[in-house]
Amino acid sequence: MTKLKDTVSAIKAVLLDAEEKQASDHRLSHWLKQLKDVLKEAEDVLDEFQYRVLQKEVMKRCKSTCKKVRYFFSGSNPLVFRFEMAHKIKRIRERVDDISALKAKFNLDARLEDRKTTMHRRDMTHSFIPSQNQDADRIVSVIPIVGIGGLGKTTLAKLVYNDEQVVRHFQLKILITEILKLAISIDENLSIDQLQMRLRELIKDKKFLLVLDDVWNDDCKKWIELKNLLLGGGNGSKIIVTTRNSFVADIMSTTECYNLDGLSQNDCLSLEIVKKCKGIPLAMSTLAGLLYSKVDEREWKFVRDNEIWNLEQKEGDILPALKLSYTQLPFHLKQCLAFCSIFPKDFEFNSLYLIQFWMAHGILQSSANESQELEDVGDLYIKELLARSFFQDFRNEELLYTFKMHDLVHDLALSIAKGEYSVVTKKSTLAAEVCHLSILESGQEVTTQLERLSKVHTIIFKIEQPMSIVKACISRFKFLRVLDLCKSSFEVLPNSIGTLKHLRYLDLSGNSIIKQLPDSICKLHSLQTLLLGGCNNLEQLPKGIKDIISLRFLIVTTKHTCLSEKAVGCLDSLRFLWIGECENLKFLFEGMEGLMEMEGEDNQDLKLSLQNLIIEGLPKLKVLPQWLQGSANTLQLLAIMECENLKALPEWLPRLKSLHILGIIECPKLSSLSKGMEDLTALSQLTIDGCPDLSRKCREEDLHKIAHVPLIYLEGTRFTIEKKMASVSPY
Repeated sequence: MTKLKDTVSAIKAVLLDAEEKQASDHRLSHWLKQLKDVLKEAEDVLDEFQYRVLQKEVMKRCKSTCKKVRYFFSGSNPLVFRFEMAHKIKRIRERVDDISALKAKFNLDARLEDRKTTMHRRDMTHSFIPSQNQDADRIVSVIPIVGIGGLGKTTLAKLVYNDEQVVRHFQLKILITEILKLAISIDENLSIDQLQMRLRELIKDKKFLLVLDDVWNDDCKKWIELKNLLLGGGNGSKIIVTTRNSFVADIMSTTECYNLDGLSQNDCLSLEIVKKCKGIPLAMSTLAGLLYSKVDEREWKFVRDNEIWNLEQKEGDILPALKLSYTQLPFHLKQCLAFCSIFPKDFEFNSLYLIQFWMAHGILQSSANESQELEDVGDLYIKELLARSFFQDFRNEELLYTFKMHDLVHDLALSIAKGEYSVVTKKSTLAAEVCHLSILESGQEVTTQLERLSKVHTIIFKIEQPMSIVKACISRFKFLRVLDLCKSSFEVLPNSIGTLKHLRYLDLSGNSIIKQLPDSICKLHSLQTLLLGGCNNLEQLPKGIKDIISLRFLIVTTKHTCLSEKAVGCLDSLRFLWIGECENLKFLFEGMEGLMEMEGEDNQDLKLSLQNLIIEGLPKLKVLPQWLQGSANTLQLLAIMECENLKALPEWLPRLKSLHILGIIECPKLSSLSKGMEDLTALSQLTIDGCPDLSRKCREEDLHKIAHVPLIYLEGTRFTIEKKMASVSPY
């Protein structure tokens, strides 16, 4: 197994270089497919070892001798396991040796980290350092124009640059290309110090306009160095920067960024096939070029009915322009973007679900910062893609945010990922190597296509399928990491679900008729995400749910009075728990209180990692569970909503030292906060709504308990502590 891990590391080391070089060497594409295929096979084997580790951990926790015997005589027999794994590893190593024999042809570098393709040598530096007071009174405004590739940023900047009023206003105008010409025209032996002196002489005391077009550099230090060189110009000098990356704009700007939007529908009407272009001028120009002089109706229909990535593209067209943004992405973000391509166009992404989806496929890189969870890494990835204009229509909510991919970015992602990712319809044609599927239609044509595949890792059913198809997928695709059955309608999940030992993400949400989950689901020891929201007829969770020891993200609806008994095992790893629309629920994991210390004493027994807890629509819940104290050092968000019989907050609530956000909504019987709320020093936001007595108490007697909280909302209105405290202060 150790050798196999080394093999996987060696493969990944050359993947980065091969990905970059395949565009210029088409022989690499076929070799790269072979390499990726054997990498998947190796990772599957390593996954089986990891599953074995989890299984042994479950057995260690299990006190039942009968259960341990059943495990031995099942498919997990250690002798059988070792025999099978040995043969698999041998086969993988033989394949790797064959592929490695061809590696020398392509002159690939082994490296585990991305590098900037533009940085092949040591940066040149100059000795100019501005004195503390020199040029202090000189002000240069920097105005960024931000937007996706092809939107018209350069065109807009040039319109400003060439405008008559602008020409009259500035003594000197410089385009970045002119600065480059200046550098080229100078003797090659000219030092960088002499070059910076020439630049300062050029702009000295002149009010200048400088246009820096298509800026990618996000190094703050380099920008400060350039800005210092430009301080010698006259007051009122301006710099216009065009960029696709809002991080770059934030670093450079001295004023509000100008975010360039697409053209309106009315502005597009003079061009054909408008909807396909989605307001991107360069996309319209591309299609206009394709249709120019075309008089055959069939050719127009071909353009209308095809995705843009299927159409011929020349240098300067929309896809090459967008692809430039893609090539600048680090490798892990390229993977993340590719995974987004299997969702339909105009799909609204939920940040929480997308992060879990990426995590299920192991593409979130562990941070060197031990306190940073994988969920935090995923959040950074989304923000990076948002900043680079790959996502749009961003809406921020308290716990999550939603966004969409621009249609042309979706086309780009499909064009890059079409070998491994595919949207399945009756008319689609699937390549043999496809392993990530989004199924948009049903019928025999779809079934026939699925029968040709073997190593599928993702299935997202976007339309309800007959149970026969679901069972066939479970029995055929044993390496599934993601199975999305959202909004399906069946009463019982097939017992065979327990055979998917690689499964990390299972979505059964929105199934209003499902009644029970098979006990076999508890064999999914690798499962990280389980979505059961909206399963209003679910009778209860399986008793063995404690065996799903990798579970990090759980959303559940049930009609039972208790979620489950003694579910300590599955709670160990939970980071996110949402329990909602449970009309009969009285207890959250009954029987765990026995693990807790008596009320009023510090709890040391139960160590949980829960970060977010949302309780919503539980009319019979009267008290919060004692075991929640086990997350005293980790819980960051607690939301309690529509719990009409909750009469009091627990006295131990102030022990939740990491709590940042507390929301109490539609809990009318609550009338006061817990004693010692002042001890919640990390609390940054408190929202109370639909709780008239509690809100009144917070404005009056309990005011001192929340005086330290920066942001407070009471009954839909922001409450300003400073003014209120001043009015009751005796001084």
